[in-house]
Amino acid sequence: MHRSILVIDIEGSTAAGRTNPIRRELRSRVYDMLAGAMEYSGIDYRWCDPFEDRGDGVLILMHPVDELPKTLLLSRLVPKLAHQLVEYNGSLPATERTRRGLRLRAAVHAGEVHRDGKGCFGEAVDLACRLLDAPKLKQCLRDNPSPMVLVVSEEFYWAIVRHGYEGICPTTYHPGLKVSLGGRRSQGYVHVPSVLRLTAALQDHVA
Repeated sequence: MHRSILVIDIEGSTAAGRTNPIRRELRSRVYDMLAGAMEYSGIDYRWCDPFEDRGDGVLILMHPVDELPKTLLLSRLVPKLAHQLVEYNGSLPATERTRRGLRLRAAVHAGEVHRDGKGCFGEAVDLACRLLDAPKLKQCLRDNPSPMVLVVSEEFYWAIVRHGYEGICPTTYHPGLKVSLGGRRSQGYVHVPSVLRLTAALQDHVA
């Protein structure tokens, strides 16, 4: 089955001070934000396989239907998700931001996915997860004030990003992240949503 693949992960989910009740709260927040971003993007749950929970993250497989072009993932869903993170983190008291603040890594890919009675699998899923867990992406999030970083696969970059479709700026996606899978090296392109742009959008929304 061909699917667009979105996988996300919470930064520092096992950090000191994050008790099980707090982890439960953060998981719930992530699902709520995903629901809000999907609604904003016009993505119907009918066009997705059931979400696969990964403890401190989520794997989402989206069907290749005309109503869900791949561009929506980058032009609407990811920016909305990042905007919600800025809004949520900004609402927390300073004393609670370490324990309850939310920062996410996300990876986007597309390819052939297999499924059996226990879930989905295949090289495309493995690549998305390998990109998500790359040490360089984790370091990128630690080094940036943005509450979210995104990596797209090389295939996704050349098929979608480089064309500069509406809402997608190719110059904000940077190569250099590489992972090994199946005996070959695959490159990822990293994008960091602009905190200034997200904050300005939030201020306009409040106004």
